[in-house]
Amino acid sequence: MTPATAPSTLTYRRDWRTAFRAVRALLSDPNDTVQVFRIMGALNGAASRTGYQRLIKTPEGGVLAYRREELVAKLMDRIWLAQYAPGTVGAAYRDFLDRTGYSAGGLADVSKQDTKAPDVAHPYAWFGRRTRDMHDIWHVLTGYQADEPLGEVCLVAFSYAQTGGLGWAFIALSAVLKDLRKTGGRAIARAAWEGYRHGRKASWLAAEDIDTLFAEPIEAARRRLNIAEPVRYAAAQQRLRQSREATFAMGTPA
Repeated sequence: MTPATAPSTLTYRRDWRTAFRAVRALLSDPNDTVQVFRIMGALNGAASRTGYQRLIKTPEGGVLAYRREELVAKLMDRIWLAQYAPGTVGAAYRDFLDRTGYSAGGLADVSKQDTKAPDVAHPYAWFGRRTRDMHDIWHVLTGYQADEPLGEVCLVAFSYAQTGGLGWAFIALSAVLKDLRKTGGRAIARAAWEGYRHGRKASWLAAEDIDTLFAEPIEAARRRLNIAEPVRYAAAQQRLRQSREATFAMGTPA
């Protein structure tokens, strides 16, 4: 971690040129996750400042800010994760890692490939890292799958509602417009809009204490946090599945 940086030296100005270049690359290759962090760096700077200031105004968030724990280290600790009983949020997150092969450390490493990412010992930068490290936890809580483009589109729409970071909205809108041009269908647009509405209605997840959250039964946590069932997302999943099956059938020799 580099020394603390004064607030005035962190970047809050929006860099639309970088954002447009990065989103074009991301839409060409959805697996190019580095582009996500370039978009975040270009458009989301002020969101970390706003989020941190909101955090310290809550009693629980004030404690979290005082501790300033780096979540990535905890989320990479398999011994720590092993303590959570089946059916809890922690167990669901553990299962998510086993199923996908993803890790909080891997996401952090990708973010560091963008040299403009503020990996410094400053509270605003810390809050940005906290939001980054919670990304896969939000996948688990919302039910949006991480190993498919549709699930990511819905979660970035949810994340925009939660964080106010314009980069999330830019990615979601770009993906929806691309699909509308390509297919003319509105299933993905409806699913993304549902993700945004669910994010608006849900409790503010950034203020959740991870130790307490992970020990909670996952269905109880979803009810407490007012995270609704993603109905339109499931419908869009089904339509995409049927479309792939139809395409495969048409290409199968008689």
